[in-house]
Amino acid sequence: MRFQRAAAVLLATGLVLAACGGDDDAADEPAAEPADDAADEPAADDGCVVGVSFNNYQEERWGKWDEPAIQAAVAAGGGTYISNDAKSSTETQASNIENLLSQGADVLIVLAQDGGAALPSVASAIDQGVPVIAYDRLIEEPRALYLTFDNIEVGRIEAREIFERVPTGNYVIIKGNSADANADFLREGYEDIIGAAVAAGDITIVGETYTDNWDPAVAQASMEQFLTANDNDIQAVLSENDGMARGVIAALDAQGLAGVIPVSGQDAELASLNFVAQGTQTLTVWKDSRELGKTAGEAAIALCADPDVANLPGTTIFTTPGGVDMISNLLAPQPITQDNLNLVVEAGWIDEATLCDGVEAGSVAACP
Repeated sequence: MRFQRAAAVLLATGLVLAACGGDDDAADEPAAEPADDAADEPAADDGCVVGVSFNNYQEERWGKWDEPAIQAAVAAGGGTYISNDAKSSTETQASNIENLLSQGADVLIVLAQDGGAALPSVASAIDQGVPVIAYDRLIEEPRALYLTFDNIEVGRIEAREIFERVPTGNYVIIKGNSADANADFLREGYEDIIGAAVAAGDITIVGETYTDNWDPAVAQASMEQFLTANDNDIQAVLSENDGMARGVIAALDAQGLAGVIPVSGQDAELASLNFVAQGTQTLTVWKDSRELGKTAGEAAIALCADPDVANLPGTTIFTTPGGVDMISNLLAPQPITQDNLNLVVEAGWIDEATLCDGVEAGSVAACP
């Protein structure tokens, strides 16, 4: 049956490639490639073949944490891992998904560049009997498993820490990619914490924007514009992730404001953890991607045996912004500030030397 599906998918792949043409909207070459890019030959017809479609390798976490954890869980379950990289192109991701199917993938894990654009490919895979895990980013297909961290709570965590420090004043909000539902989930979390203060006039949002591909350089340019437009009269910045936070901090540093204006972030990237230790970034939100990847790999192996996502243990129902009820598994995030940096060191997420580079000894408990 797999070979019949593969033949059909190969034909579909040719049609997709002919329709899509070149990869004109792909981002700059990523810093790393997936460890096992999808090859042209079909995978062996034994065990469980898990295909992973990455949207890009721009973010530090994918290659450093998520992929190794997925690979390890798949291998522990006796499965075979294959993957490819869409390099920030929705068209390339569509053809990549077809390519994974043509190699005999029994389960797909899809990190979507654009959840809406990925929906037809995901629905087609499920129609062919291949279960799909929407990994970290929402794809509103009710038959897929939605696996991520609680991103609304991530937004609450970021806003709560900043609001405690700056309960009044001018705020800037730097959101992620508009095509990524996570950007709006985080914004919803912000609203839960600061909405009443905004309505009361205690907080004024003097700048708010989406950021294409969560690009730090774009975030820096946006922050520079907001600083100029407001004569630097800004008291706090809610940045949705660490890469963008570093772009924001670069803009602040040029005005002598780095470490003066609180800035949020998420992902616990190594450079940003160092910024937290230095005091130029107020907090990051640690989403231990090793746990997310492990959960995804284990779920993929389980779905090989039983493709019904409703039978997976530990799941709940998540209602999407579009009103779609999805079987979901939402992991808990962890705020990281100067007060609890020891957690990421003790977990082996970062070593003390990297965390404490440039930090005065004893100024932070984790940097004795």
